[in-house]
Amino acid sequence: MPELPEVEALAGYLRQRAVGRRVDRLEVAAINALKTYDPPPTAATGRTVVDARRHGKFLDVVFDGDLHLMVHLARAGWLHYREAFPSAAPLRPGKGPIAVRVRLDDGSGFDLTEAGTQKKLAAYLVTDPAAVPGVAKLGPDALTADLPTFTERLRSRRGRVKLVLTDQAVLAGVGNAYSDEILHAAKLSPYALTDRLTDDQIATLHAATRQVLGDAVGRSLGQRAAELKGEKRSGLKVHARTGLPCPVCGDTVREVSFSDSSLQYCPTCQTGGRPLADRRLSRLVR
Repeated sequence: MPELPEVEALAGYLRQRAVGRRVDRLEVAAINALKTYDPPPTAATGRTVVDARRHGKFLDVVFDGDLHLMVHLARAGWLHYREAFPSAAPLRPGKGPIAVRVRLDDGSGFDLTEAGTQKKLAAYLVTDPAAVPGVAKLGPDALTADLPTFTERLRSRRGRVKLVLTDQAVLAGVGNAYSDEILHAAKLSPYALTDRLTDDQIATLHAATRQVLGDAVGRSLGQRAAELKGEKRSGLKVHARTGLPCPVCGDTVREVSFSDSSLQYCPTCQTGGRPLADRRLSRLVR
């Protein structure tokens, strides 16, 4: 799933390539992907791209006249920038992975695509980003929240720190992958309870959050959209590295699997050498 660093980099990429270009047309191939109907997609025609921004994990393509194409890429969505499209023919609804296409006046543009069968990519055409329900409920940005804000938000929700850290209403921008990386850097178990964390542990977690996200943004900015997924994988220390040695201590990275996701961690770095039970009904190490 694209998280804060990748969405920040995609916004930067669009600022370099698309800003100043006029929209030739906005096409919707996956009807279920567009969650709004007023304004209609035709409202974007003839407007100029003036900016690209990020709200948590939402991408915001801004057109003149205060029109916004808001996109949540979900788990399997992505943005593909095209210097030229292979055909000028309109998209055929329901054919292929393309959900939305934005054609620009110089022949370039971008596709929003989604792989797999679970179609969760969401696009909204709105005059106010806050009209998007997911944006309206976002907490402070995880990358820029200062320590007092971070502490207040973390303590506002009692629960396992992994789940609280990825709750977008608590802090915006962190998902499954970077939460694993942040907790590894902070040397915290993903099952540590937020109401039991000391002030020092929260300060360490805050510093790790800014470091991990900041480093990932630094590596991602300036990369072409097609290169961002590979760049993300290359910077991971524990996430998606089950069975490999931890680059910090050499212990084997372990995994806890759930019905639709998994987490990875290092026992030596995070849980005092004790493996977490890989069954949801088992007693979990805290």
